[in-house]
Amino acid sequence: MSAMSPQEIVEQALAASRADGAVVYVTDSSEANLRWASNSLTTNGAMRSRQVVVISFVDGGAGMASGTVARTGTPDIAELVAASEHAARDAGPAEDAMPLISEAPPGSGDWDAPAATTSIDVFRDFSPALGEAFGDARSRDQLLFGFAEHQMATTWLGTSTGLRLRHDQPTGRVELNGKSADFGRSVWAGVGTRDFTDVSVADLAAEVQQKLAWSQRRIELPAGRYETLLPPSTVSDLMIVAYWSMEARDADEGRSVYAKAGGGNRIGERLAQLPLTLRSDPHAPGLETSPFQVVGGSSGSASVFDNGMATPAVDWISGGVLTNLIRPRAWALKTTAPATAALDNLVLEDPNATATQAETVARTERGLLLTTLWYIREVDPQTLLVTGLTRDGVFLVENGEVTGAVNNFRFNESPVDLLGRATEASRTERTLPREWNDWFTRAAMPMLRVPDFNMSSVSPAS
Repeated sequence: MSAMSPQEIVEQALAASRADGAVVYVTDSSEANLRWASNSLTTNGAMRSRQVVVISFVDGGAGMASGTVARTGTPDIAELVAASEHAARDAGPAEDAMPLISEAPPGSGDWDAPAATTSIDVFRDFSPALGEAFGDARSRDQLLFGFAEHQMATTWLGTSTGLRLRHDQPTGRVELNGKSADFGRSVWAGVGTRDFTDVSVADLAAEVQQKLAWSQRRIELPAGRYETLLPPSTVSDLMIVAYWSMEARDADEGRSVYAKAGGGNRIGERLAQLPLTLRSDPHAPGLETSPFQVVGGSSGSASVFDNGMATPAVDWISGGVLTNLIRPRAWALKTTAPATAALDNLVLEDPNATATQAETVARTERGLLLTTLWYIREVDPQTLLVTGLTRDGVFLVENGEVTGAVNNFRFNESPVDLLGRATEASRTERTLPREWNDWFTRAAMPMLRVPDFNMSSVSPAS
């Protein structure tokens, strides 16, 4: 990409800085992908990219201000640093101003090593298995569509306080859509992965085939409240919404579902009747993520002043009780509460759960089994009411067996309220969010049984 290494870019940018403080990070990414349609591979490719970010901190007398400028490729370093300093001088004092982090967190990586990379070779076992799945689908007069992507991103972060941190982040995902030849039936299966060595195309194709078989019988149902089995993918999409809303400041100032009536936040309140724990952990097996913060712009959940701050494991909900909210250091100081960083993974589990998804279905007298949710949009932040649509398979379960596919619905629910109404959770397993996997792929969730899920209207979506 350039004769200049990422480490050299960081060092030269920090040396060029004339600000009161600076943070520089460089992310080198490589990506490989496959796409297919109608049982045939359509495209494959590989790409590389680089992003350079400089954050300058300038004390103009009224308080410390920050300015962030980013460039792709290998930019003119002097120009980039000057632009960042200019942006800081033009900005007003930052309300999240804090001393920059100076102590390196554990697990900060090998600064001097070259970037970790991926290539099309990551699909060496996946591709032949995909070809076999195409042949099997043709024999059944069915069609497979989908894609597989793998990215390796290496980030080097340096600061004027002496931090030199590095993290390698692999991210992979597969989505497989199965359709009948007349396109009248559509189902989905997906999985997240770090390196594709744990992806079974045969298992994904078998899941698609089973759902297509279930879809041969069509049943029309009206809108209403139904006992509903939410599989891990749908649970992850809803819990991510709940997680993204966990900003302590919004709660403390009465703007979110985590705000306490009369003032303050709901930490210490029971949100779930089941002993559910919602947690993040940078070392969760198969879901590993950065053990320190890399922040390009301040928000209610992160601060540019917190770059390099450790991101240890944290329970957001423990035993059904809200125990933590996301809190940058500046807000933590104002509220005399501990600073708590957001992480890029999420796990929901019931420590007492032993049932598989299949066993949970078998215990259902009558209810709906979903596949995925999509087009999820917030309606009311005070209750975290969201609306969205079911997609790619809603199935009727009767006396422990799937008896057919029903029409799609629009739903109206609050993920936080659902936690309080869930009556059963299966064992937790790694899953791929469907709605949010462009931004969030590292999740492990159970299947949840909700006795009265609100299907507010019938949807014409297929």
